[in-house]
Amino acid sequence: MFITLFNTLRSTGVPCTLRELLDLIGCVDKNLAFGNMEEFYYLSRATLVKDEKHYDKFDRAFDIYFKGIESIDDILEMLIPEEWLKAEFEKYLTEEELEKIESLGGLEKLLDEFKKRIEEQKERHEGGDKWVATKGTSPFGNEGQNPEGIRVGGEGKQKKAVKVWESRDFKNLDDSVELGTRNIKVALRRLRKLIRDSAEEEFDLDNTISSTAKKAGMLDIKYRPEKRNAVKVLVLFDVGGSMDPHVKICEELFSACKTEFKNLEYFYFHNFIYETVWKDNRRRQNERIYTEDILHKYSSDYRIIFVGDATMAPYEITNPGGSIEHWNEDAGASWMKRIREVYEKVIWLNPVPEEHWEYSASVELTRSLVEDNMFPLTIRGLEDSMAFLSK
Repeated sequence: MFITLFNTLRSTGVPCTLRELLDLIGCVDKNLAFGNMEEFYYLSRATLVKDEKHYDKFDRAFDIYFKGIESIDDILEMLIPEEWLKAEFEKYLTEEELEKIESLGGLEKLLDEFKKRIEEQKERHEGGDKWVATKGTSPFGNEGQNPEGIRVGGEGKQKKAVKVWESRDFKNLDDSVELGTRNIKVALRRLRKLIRDSAEEEFDLDNTISSTAKKAGMLDIKYRPEKRNAVKVLVLFDVGGSMDPHVKICEELFSACKTEFKNLEYFYFHNFIYETVWKDNRRRQNERIYTEDILHKYSSDYRIIFVGDATMAPYEITNPGGSIEHWNEDAGASWMKRIREVYEKVIWLNPVPEEHWEYSASVELTRSLVEDNMFPLTIRGLEDSMAFLSK
C-alpha cells in the first residue's frame, strides 16, 4: 500500500527498512491513523524515522509523495479504502445526518459535487448555500452550518464536516525554539575556563604511571586537583511588568546558571539598570544594593549578563527621573556606560523573538548600549552569546 512512500523516503536519504514499512502497514490496519493527513504524517514519521536528524528529509519526501496525489480519489484509493470511510462515518453521524447525506446521493455524490464546484468557482465566497465558502449553508467551505459538508481550510468551528480538505504545512526542526533547562545547561557549557586549583583531588593516571616506572615498578599513586570552571559570571534579571510572560524561561535559565557556574552572582532590576539593584524580590523596597558597590566589589574579569525584554518607554533609558518607580538622578544609559567601562564582556539576553526587536525603540537603544551584543534567549542565541563571552 505504501511502497511508493517507502521508495521516496529511501531516495531522499531516510534510512528506513522493510521492517518499518510493515510496522506502518500494521498500524494503519489497526486504525491508528484514519482519515486524517496530520495523524498519518505523525504516525508514519514515528514508525519510519528512527533518528530526529532525518526529520527534514522525511518532510521533503512526504511532500514529494503527496504532491503526486492530485485528487480525493487518489487518497481514498491509496490510504483509505472506501468501505472504511463509510463504516467510520456511520459511527459518528446521527440518524438525521445520515438521512441528509443520503438526500444528496451518498458520499460519492458529495465528493463529485465538491470537485465540480471547485472547477467552476473562480473567486472567494462568504455565506450562501452553493459555492465553496466561509459561513453560510453550503456543504463545502468553512464555518458553515451544513451537517453534511466538506471543510476546506482553517480549523473549523461547527465540528460538523464529514471530511476535511486542506493544505497542511509541516515545519522542520530548528535551533531557534525556546529552551528547556537541560538544553540551557548544554549551551552554557560553552563558557568555560578550566583550571586546577580545587581543594578536591582526583586520581592522576599519567603521573602515577610515570612515577611508578621511575621507582622500578614500585606503585606510587599520584593525585592532582580537580578541574573547575574558573569563569566568573554576574547575571542581572529584569523582573515584573512585561517580563511576567517570560518567568518560566528565566527560571530555567537561573536554575541552569546555578548548576553550571560555580562563581555566580545574581541580582534583580526592573526595566533598566539604575543606581540600585536587589537580591530578594520580597524585600526589594528595604534591602537594596548600590550599583556603584557592585562595580567596586566584583572584578573586571566577571562576565556580565543582563536578562530582559528591554521593552519600556525610551525616556526610561535616556532621561534622569525616567524610572517608573522612583526618581533616578542619573539616566539608565549612564549606568550602562559605567558598567561597560569596568567590564569587557557585557551581553543582553532577550526572551522576545529577534524578528520583533526592530519595532521597539527601547530594544534598539538597549542594543546599541551593549554594543550590539544582544542575543535572543534561544538555543542558538545562548550558544552564540556563550561563544562571545568565552573569547
